[in-house]
Amino acid sequence: MKIKLISLALAMSMASVSGVSSAGCLKGALVGGVAGHVAGRHGLAGAAAGCAVGHHMSKKKQREQAAQQQAAAQAQANAQAQAAPKKK
Repeated sequence: MKIKLISLALAMSMASVSGVSSAGCLKGALVGGVAGHVAGRHGLAGAAAGCAVGHHMSKKKQREQAAQQQAAAQAQANAQAQAAPKKK
């Protein structure tokens, strides 16, 4: 039990100190760790897999939001171009 707590404390301190974006990783690691623990003493492996999946899903969501914002900006630019009076 002490090893798990020390590992968790070390991982949390490294995540907070490093410059790496941990978007989705901590949430995924928590869920994966619990699932791995319930599955039978595979909490660490579950946490690692959960971190990877959580990070992937977070990046995917960010890309989708960026694409939506870009499409909205393009639609607004097109609407403004069509609404502008044409000069002769």
